[in-house]
Amino acid sequence: MISIRVSVMSPIGLKVIIFMVCLVAFQIVGGEKEIRCLEREREALLRFKASIVDHHGMLSSWTTPDCCQWKGICCSNLTANIVSLDLHGEYDYETESWSYYISGKIHQSLIELQQLKYLNLSYNSFSHIPEFLGSLRNLRYLDLSCCYFDGKIPSQFGSLSHLKYLNLASNNLEGSIPTQLGNLSKLEYLDLRGNSFQGNLPTELQVSLSWRYIPSQLGSLSNLQQLYLGGEDYNGDLEFNDRGKLLSNFISLSHLYLWSIHGLNSCHSCLQNIAKLPKLRELSLIDCSLSDHFILSLRPFKFNFSTSLLAFDLSENAFTSPVILQWVSNITSNLVELDLSYNNLEDSVSKHFGMAMNSLEILDLSSNSFKGEVLKSFMNICTLHSLYMHQNNLTEDLSSILQSLSSGCIRYSLQDLNLGENYINGSLPDISAFSVLKSLDLSNNQLSGKIAEGNKLSTQLESLSISSNFLEGGIPKLFGNACALRSLDMMANNLSDELSTIIHQLSGCAKYTLEHLSLQENQINGTIPDLSAFSALMSLDLSNNHLNGKIREDSNLPFHLETLSISSNFLEGGIPKSFGNACALHSLRMEDNKLSVEFSIIIHHLSGCARYSLEVLYLHMNEINGTLIDLSMFTSLRVLSIGENKLSGKILKNIQFPPQLEELDIQSNSLNGVFTDYHFVNVTKLSYLDLSNNPLTLTFTQNWIPPFQLSSIRLKSCLLGTFPKWLRKQNKYDELDISNSKILDMVPRWFWAKLASGNVGSIDISNNSLHGIIPNIFGKNIVDFLILASNQFEGPIPPFLRGSIFLDLSNNNLLDSHSFLCASGPEKILA
Repeated sequence: MISIRVSVMSPIGLKVIIFMVCLVAFQIVGGEKEIRCLEREREALLRFKASIVDHHGMLSSWTTPDCCQWKGICCSNLTANIVSLDLHGEYDYETESWSYYISGKIHQSLIELQQLKYLNLSYNSFSHIPEFLGSLRNLRYLDLSCCYFDGKIPSQFGSLSHLKYLNLASNNLEGSIPTQLGNLSKLEYLDLRGNSFQGNLPTELQVSLSWRYIPSQLGSLSNLQQLYLGGEDYNGDLEFNDRGKLLSNFISLSHLYLWSIHGLNSCHSCLQNIAKLPKLRELSLIDCSLSDHFILSLRPFKFNFSTSLLAFDLSENAFTSPVILQWVSNITSNLVELDLSYNNLEDSVSKHFGMAMNSLEILDLSSNSFKGEVLKSFMNICTLHSLYMHQNNLTEDLSSILQSLSSGCIRYSLQDLNLGENYINGSLPDISAFSVLKSLDLSNNQLSGKIAEGNKLSTQLESLSISSNFLEGGIPKLFGNACALRSLDMMANNLSDELSTIIHQLSGCAKYTLEHLSLQENQINGTIPDLSAFSALMSLDLSNNHLNGKIREDSNLPFHLETLSISSNFLEGGIPKSFGNACALHSLRMEDNKLSVEFSIIIHHLSGCARYSLEVLYLHMNEINGTLIDLSMFTSLRVLSIGENKLSGKILKNIQFPPQLEELDIQSNSLNGVFTDYHFVNVTKLSYLDLSNNPLTLTFTQNWIPPFQLSSIRLKSCLLGTFPKWLRKQNKYDELDISNSKILDMVPRWFWAKLASGNVGSIDISNNSLHGIIPNIFGKNIVDFLILASNQFEGPIPPFLRGSIFLDLSNNNLLDSHSFLCASGPEKILA
């Protein structure tokens, strides 16, 4: 996809807006005393806070007398009114999880903030957009994107006459787009992507959609600079019955983003009207079913984009012929970025394209069907610095491919080259001819053999990925002499040298710059050497190799190392104290080895400064012995996995788990004794609990309410005795296994009601002594996988159980199983 350039509404631009709002708000008036926040506005914020669920402490500073000092608040130093409220959450796209957020209800007390100019509640979790937000008449900026909002856009938003920025993207909004948005005459940015708009088509509407509609009134937004519509999750078609006249009204538009607007492929005038927009800089027509036929049927002499167009995204369409490249070169003269990824383009490209595109800097042709000869068409685009050709049908030898490119002027401009996921063979040649190359991706090809020592890398190379090939031997010294190298990925090859040799080869000037080193899934042997010389290294992955023996005590880790994975090797002994002195270490993965010391010794060795930084510790599938000890000193630990070891002995009464713990796995050991509510008193964030296959007794006080909400509960073969009452307050679990847990009890009715709620995926309560009649519960759904086998249930089988995909009722005393089985579709086991 085309990258969005920095503009007034880009993330950098938005920070500038916040800064300017606060700068103006905090002007110092000579001789006047500092003004604290208004009491009525402070009370309004406290009422708002009371309606919010804040597990991550975003509002923890909201306790002091002066609300102008609270996080997310900016006040005017002239009037003391709150002018900015910024409570956006954060989503980590690498881990695909929320870093922090708030949820609950947006309280109407915010209506007191009548001088509010900036409101950002994006990346949180709410339900409906409250109508009263339309009464905050001084708003200039409103961001409610990625908040799980459903319902409709309030028509009251049309009263926000000063609004310049409105972002409602990536919610579940439905209904029609309110015509009142056309009243926002000062609006410069409008993002409605990723919603489900629908409704009845008004007579004055000129744009027809099968399930979402754009009112013609939006055409009056003459100051609109950026417009984003559609989205990858859309299913319907948008048709421009007015031949795109609505779009031609946006005379100030610089960014137009249309995704999955399938009616565009039959509307020539739509594209012509877009082309006439005088200030258009970036145009995205993604997944709009555009094809070669559509392009060929256009009249070129009547079609020309403004010279202002710099970026053109035509990805995920239906182009098959390079005619689209010739068409683009004929209608645009100053294009800087072109994205034609995810089409089905093949065949050669005319040399005219390379000569005509004399401003092109970024070209994305990934996920097509091009062969290697196409690269000759780009070798003389002297401005090109990024070329993406991954996921094509390049089958040539790598040296011939690079030879073709290096024979043109592109060798002096190319900075990023991605040839991954092709069928390129040969080995890594000398690439020093590409004098400014910073990133090279050759992953998932068919490169083989050893890398020759005499070949050189580009002196500016920062990132090299040769993963998932068939390279052998080790790493040449030339890699260690790449003084700009920050990331080296050689995972999933056939490297077989000793690790100490590889580290020695990399110990040239690269040891001062290398930040990420991925060598997993090879055949590297030896043990862990001293790594402290790599002063910039932040992540190291050596998993799935042939490392063996004990790790020496003098094997120090790099000062900045954050993640270390040595899982699935043959390492013995324990963990050296030097690992505990790695003060930046966040994640340590050593599962599936042959570690055999006591657990208490491992914890003692990790109790240096790493106890404050360590967040993830995987030690399962080893031979670690001893018993469980107090871990509360690891103040940042979120994940602890020590299952499938040889832990034994009683659980001590006074041990506690880390306060930030989210996942606990101690399954398949020989631990015994009693777990009580005391052990979990400070664990408020726990979501995954696996104590299964241990002879543990769980004895909680009768009315105990856990301070956490679990998504996965695994207590198989623990000693429960009675049906756990504390499960009644657990409302988020998707998986529950309390099988073979010596339960002699009746299943309470509230548990069956949870099954019918439609929120649970898998339940196993088999191999107990549960008895009684299963009641028939009316609900919207039933558990997908439900195992009730080997209990003492009796009476008729209730019809609501038919909704399960897999149901096991075997070895019970249930009646009339034959008729139930005949009426059921999915797999049922009733024997």
